[in-house]
Amino acid sequence: MRAVQILGDISSPKIVTTNSIPEPRPQGSEILIRVHAAGITGDEVLWPEPYNCPTRIPGHDVSGVIVAFGSEYDGPLTVGQEVVAFISAGKGGQGQADYVICHANEVAAKSTSISHEEAAALPIPFLTAWEAIFDHGKGITEPGMRILVTGASGAVGRLAVQVASLHGAYVIALASARHHGTLKKLGAQEVIDYNTPGWESRVKDVALVFDTVGGDILTKSWETINENDGTIVTVGDPSPPWAFERCQAAEAAKWPNVKYIYFIVSPNTERLSKAAEMIDAGAITPLEVKSFPFREAEKAWSYARQRGRGHKVVIDFVTET
Repeated sequence: MRAVQILGDISSPKIVTTNSIPEPRPQGSEILIRVHAAGITGDEVLWPEPYNCPTRIPGHDVSGVIVAFGSEYDGPLTVGQEVVAFISAGKGGQGQADYVICHANEVAAKSTSISHEEAAALPIPFLTAWEAIFDHGKGITEPGMRILVTGASGAVGRLAVQVASLHGAYVIALASARHHGTLKKLGAQEVIDYNTPGWESRVKDVALVFDTVGGDILTKSWETINENDGTIVTVGDPSPPWAFERCQAAEAAKWPNVKYIYFIVSPNTERLSKAAEMIDAGAITPLEVKSFPFREAEKAWSYARQRGRGHKVVIDFVTET
């Protein structure tokens, strides 16, 4: 089957395509999906997991059609059903291929109102936004709760703005000025340009910071937090030193009551189903996508690794033109 592969090592990755990968076969309760479209997360070439996988096939977000089940599958899905899936990070991807094996807890019925390309853009961004706000951020506890979303113009940020606003939060979106109009339409009550010197002094008493950027933006975000019971949740890249080293954040000396969390998103069938329901009901707007055919996968990856695109990049495994 056709597939995208990452060659080289993490210091000098190279994206290539191949036609010689064996088609996988589902075992146990696994699900085999014929991939119609697969989303690209540009930073995946910097993750260790793809390099530990023999096939080195990237891709965690897919949309397609079920073609087979393992003999032990007893769930509600059926052969021929259109589905969307988030393949967990620990498996090293495997989604950017004609066929992919998924576990039952990674798959849900696809939204009926959007294309496979649009559906393939959703799993990581939606699941990450939801988990950040409702699991690690403990939810919207009162109307008007102040939430700062950094990198708000990105895929995760746009969905976080919509989800938080829909649940009654007062959303402050941090992004470059050219995205402000779009973010207001998506539900942000306040938009701030991160290029403005001292922007962090304009934002105060934030109950939850959801940071998708990391680095200097994350550091400045501490200045905005409610120092008594605020929470900072980050998935940013670069990640902070305390993310994996189990050390205390340097900022905690000044803000000892602020909770801070770094996480890697987990699969969740129910939440993928929730995303489809919300889209079909018109409650949230799908992400804008730029689609490339499989033969242009290298070009797609090059484009996806650029910052500030304003849309998600996907590979189309069906259309050849």
